[in-house]
This record gives sequence, C-alpha cells and structure tokens, in this order.
Amino acid sequence: MRIIMKFGGSSMADAEKIRHCASIIQSAAEQNEVVATVSAMAGVTDQLIELAEAAASGNRTVKHTLLGALRAQHETAAGAIGADTEIHRILDDLETLATGIEAVGELTQRSRDAVLAYGEHLSTALIAKAANAQPLSGREAGIVTDDRFGEASPLMHITCHQIKERLEPLLAGGATVIVTGFQAATQHGVVTTLGRGGSDYTATILGKALHADEIRIFSDVDGLMTADPRMVNDAKLLDGITFAEAVEMGQFGAKSMHPRALEPAAEAKIPVRMANTFHPDAPGTLIAEGAPEGGSVRSVLMLKNVALLTVSGAAMIGRPGTAASIFSALASEDVNILMISQTVSEAGISMVISKAQLTRASAVLDRKLLRTGLVKGVQVDRDTVVVAVVGAKMHGEPGIAAKIFTAIAEGGVNVLAIAQGSSELSICILVHADDGPTAVQVLHTAFDL
Repeated sequence: MRIIMKFGGSSMADAEKIRHCASIIQSAAEQNEVVATVSAMAGVTDQLIELAEAAASGNRTVKHTLLGALRAQHETAAGAIGADTEIHRILDDLETLATGIEAVGELTQRSRDAVLAYGEHLSTALIAKAANAQPLSGREAGIVTDDRFGEASPLMHITCHQIKERLEPLLAGGATVIVTGFQAATQHGVVTTLGRGGSDYTATILGKALHADEIRIFSDVDGLMTADPRMVNDAKLLDGITFAEAVEMGQFGAKSMHPRALEPAAEAKIPVRMANTFHPDAPGTLIAEGAPEGGSVRSVLMLKNVALLTVSGAAMIGRPGTAASIFSALASEDVNILMISQTVSEAGISMVISKAQLTRASAVLDRKLLRTGLVKGVQVDRDTVVVAVVGAKMHGEPGIAAKIFTAIAEGGVNVLAIAQGSSELSICILVHADDGPTAVQVLHTAFDL
C-alpha cells in the first residue's frame, strides 16, 4: 500500500511526541510506501506571526524574545533527537529574515508567508531525523500555487505532475519522505502558504498526485464524534462518514478537515482516516465514498462566536436587487455570510456572520444602505450560536424537520432563525448562546445518536 500521513501540531509538541510520531511512520513503512507531512510544533505558528509583526514595527525587544523562545523550544527537541545541525541552520536563516523585515520596516503578505513557512521547516527537520526519512520542502516536492499569499491555491495539474516526477523515484528506492505541510511555492519559486487547514491540504494533494491507497490524518482525538463530548456525555465515535458529511461537519467546527483540504481526496476517491496519534491502532473515523451504515442524522454540532444581523425596511418589499445590494456591500468588506434566512414578505433579511466581522459589517451597511434609505434598520444579536444537524441520509426523508423542532420545543429552546440547503445535508437553527448546549443535547437524544 501507499499511505500518506499527516501529523498536527499537538502531535508534534515536544521531542517525546515527535519520536512517537516517527515510530508510527517507521512501523507503517515496514510494509508500505509512506509519505508524511507535518504541521509546525504546537504554538509555533502564532509565535511566528508575532515575530513577523514585531520585526516590521521595529520592536527589537519582542523580536529577540520570540526568537529566543523559538530557539529554546526547537533546540531542546533537536538535542534530544540529534538534529542540532539542521535546526541551528534553519533558525539562523529565520533570524536573518526577521532582521531583513526589520530593516525594511514593512511586512508584506509575501514576507509574512516566508516567515510562517519556517514552522514547518523546523518540524520537518526534526521528524525526518527521528524517522530516518528524506525531508523535502513543499517547493522541493513540487507543490506549485498561484501568488495569493496567505491563502494560495495549488495549480493542480502541474503540481501532480511534479510531485509524481520527484517523489516516485525516492519511494521506488525505498525511502520514506517527509514533506513540509502548509507551504508551497509559486512558479517562480517564491514561498507561499496554503491557509487554514494547509497541512491537511498538503496531505491530500500528495495523496492525489501519488495515487495513494489511504490518507491518514493524525491528531489528538480518536476521530469524529456524534457531538462534542464536552457537551454530550454519551457522544459516540463515528466509524465512517461520507466526504459530503465531512465537509459539512468541517464547516460547523467539528475536528474534521477543512472543506478545501478534502477536495483532492474526494475527487480521487481516496479514503481519508481521522486517527489519534496516541492510539494509533484504534480504527478512527473513515471518510470515504458511499453512505455508511447508520441513521439519517450522523452528528449534532454547534458553531460559536457568531452574531445575527437583520436588515429590514418596507422599501425592501418587492424591490429587485435589494439582496444583491446587501450582499455586495458585505462582500466589499470581506464579510463572509454563514447562514441566510428571509421571509416571503421580503421585509427583512437575517444573516449569521462571525463576531469578528461584526464591526466591519455594521459599518458598511450603515454607510452604503442605511444612509441611502434602501433599508430602515439593522439589528444585531451578538449572543447566538448555530446548531446544525448533519447527515447524508436526511436527503428526501420526511419528518426530520418536525423531529428537530419537536425536540427543541420540548427542551424549552427558542429558535431565532432556520436555514437548510437544497442538498439537505444539514438543517441549521440559530439559538441564544445560553440555549446552545441544551439544543445539542436534546437533538442528540431525539435522534438516538
């Protein structure tokens, strides 16, 4: 078999855990061809962001403090693993880059990506040494992207060709390969990063290019659950789910993969297994084609840190283009709309957005719509959560919505807004934040999960 493995930051927290990950790789490599990719050590990416910003602002004290902390963390691990030479060189290069940003006094998206990529350079050097494997950067492996720094998109055709061309000979020669997660390069060789879920994305890109038999995503949980076990005591592990269900669950904050990261595996029909680094022999959750055995509803999830924004006014009724004006205004400020609800009367449109984007959203609606008279009011409710019921087999099955609302009513929960897509993969309800845990619990019980 050909297996792609990915280890997250919590799995790479210190030398002991890195050696443990290396042992998993080596064990699998005894009978399989293995390519692995890793995230930065726990907490490192945040430190690198602070370092880049401190360097650009000329704050030498913070810059030196952060460089010192990064050195201590990685040199301690390197000393235990025996990777001192490699780590010293990478850390010296990072310090040189930070000094250059300080000299220019400006942090561009390009230079920010260059700094952030060092987290994976460091972790890859450590685990490659521990696993006696061949380390490669994303650029060296052949992952090519556009130049949208911070959230780059792979040029998949050339990427797959180059990965196959560069990694196949190494695998044929019996090597185990470790590729830096999260990072790649433009066609001109400039370092880029893949954004949220970037290391998972690296794993699925490698899987697609190399026609892998399975992709294994290791983290600190056993797999995907029917609900958050901190909220529902009898939440159970899901043995298997479809790609569509996994995408939906990822949107609602489950410890699934980022939807974009799942796309290459789904296209190539390569199964993805969510596994626990610290229980590597446990089955985990398999994400694969075809509906798994189980009921209509597979999971009940809760999305926090959202707010309800309601735009209303009599002038909106029967007026074509009103919704377009609202959405265009929000898009101009890069506000992402998570959920939309509108009545047939057209007197109001309710939207759920991230709390972090609320200030920008309110300001642009005031500037572009309230002052023009197109809408008469914008109401905000900050204390809300989205509760989502997810399941591929919900499609076309009558009575699901009735069961949801009966359970919610019996739980004494008031529903603020409702949304369901035409795919019927999920039904979302917006409730007050205090009612969120109760809503999850009563729905989990109602569907006997």
